[in-house]
Amino acid sequence: MKQFLGVLSLLYKFYVGLIFVATLLFFYPFLCITLSRGCWKKWSFPINVVWSSTVRIFCGIWIHRLNRVKLPKGPYLIVSNHTSYFDIFVMYSILPTHRFLFMGKSEILSYPLMKTFFKRLNIPVYRNDRMKAAKSFIQAKAAIKEGWSIVIFPEGGIPDDNLPEMVPFKDGAFKLSKHVGIPIIPITFIDHYHMFSDPDQVLGYAHPGVSRIYMHDAISVEQQKEMTETELSDYVFNILAEPLRERGLMKK
Repeated sequence: MKQFLGVLSLLYKFYVGLIFVATLLFFYPFLCITLSRGCWKKWSFPINVVWSSTVRIFCGIWIHRLNRVKLPKGPYLIVSNHTSYFDIFVMYSILPTHRFLFMGKSEILSYPLMKTFFKRLNIPVYRNDRMKAAKSFIQAKAAIKEGWSIVIFPEGGIPDDNLPEMVPFKDGAFKLSKHVGIPIIPITFIDHYHMFSDPDQVLGYAHPGVSRIYMHDAISVEQQKEMTETELSDYVFNILAEPLRERGLMKK
């Protein structure tokens, strides 16, 4: 039975891959046009919203918000746990009117087609090069001044084992929020770890379904000032972990 489900999961992964590539090829010219000039860049965001929503709907992913919060005026730093590639395109569906950029690992630039628009729209992070890492920090500050919010997965990537257990956060996100002075919006993804496992896990779980999302109250600039970067990191970690712990998905 497990092997049978693994084969079905593999077929679904192939299907998701085909949908992703087909829709990317369709939207690619529009993204290239809007990213060809700095003053047009803001128009790339609604295109990404439509593109990601198209992928989500064709892949049978439906969103269930477990709560509603009133978001402060942006820009702000958006942080979440990271267990699946689904986290990325679902983010556009839950924040479709708040334009944001991703700060993501530079390895994404090695993917065909992704390189051009990811580098022009989002901010690659070079973790093994201090000079380039500093440049990414400066790019993020500039984007915030232009009104863009920033999305960071503070775990630094998808953990290798024991999902959805979270791993200790890297400090870059909290250095940025304290340095620039913007609110933090924590978001917990509950189901993505079993809806689309890492493609390297050939027979790992993957299936359509409902994505439960818990959006937490904003952490204000004033609250952040009362904490060190380490204290803020621990505080956000526990906020994101709580919905997982309540459901027995993560250790207390």
